[in-house]
Amino acid sequence: MTTIADLKKNVEGKMDQSIEALKNNLSKIRTGRANPALLDAVQVEYYGSMVPLSQVANVALLDARTISVQPWEKGLGAKIEKAIRESDLGLNPASMGDLIRVPMPPMSEERRKEMTKLVRNEGEAAKIAVRNLRRDANEAVKKLVKDKTASEDDQKRAEADIQKLTDKHVATVDQLVTAKEQEVMAV
Repeated sequence: MTTIADLKKNVEGKMDQSIEALKNNLSKIRTGRANPALLDAVQVEYYGSMVPLSQVANVALLDARTISVQPWEKGLGAKIEKAIRESDLGLNPASMGDLIRVPMPPMSEERRKEMTKLVRNEGEAAKIAVRNLRRDANEAVKKLVKDKTASEDDQKRAEADIQKLTDKHVATVDQLVTAKEQEVMAV
């Protein structure tokens, strides 16, 4: 038997997951600064199968504008370099012995605007997800009232609590988006 408390806990957990997903997506959006998470999506051919870069090399920061990639096996350098170059990140890696340096090119004004738009789109998608969770939770509460397992007073309280949760999560989305936009525009 689902209770209103269970519903609220469940919806809050799902809203928190939406925020985590947004943080993860935002970390992959390129700014002028180097971030090892940028290379998370890069796949490298390793013994005939495609694997994430992080499984065949150590990815770290050399400095604020350079990512270092240290392959774990000798022969992988060229494959890793090729995979980074062919990714749609617009990066140009350079080998220095066993180490691959990936410098972050400075971003043009046009590219900054594109990135800001992308950040806003991610934020909007997260808000939509949170609002959809609110709608589903409110419908579940109405069903409890209809099934006579909760009173109408319980429904009003639950909907108010769910709205508070929604407002809190939407505010968090706005903060994350604003912070990322500032990061994209700062050089």
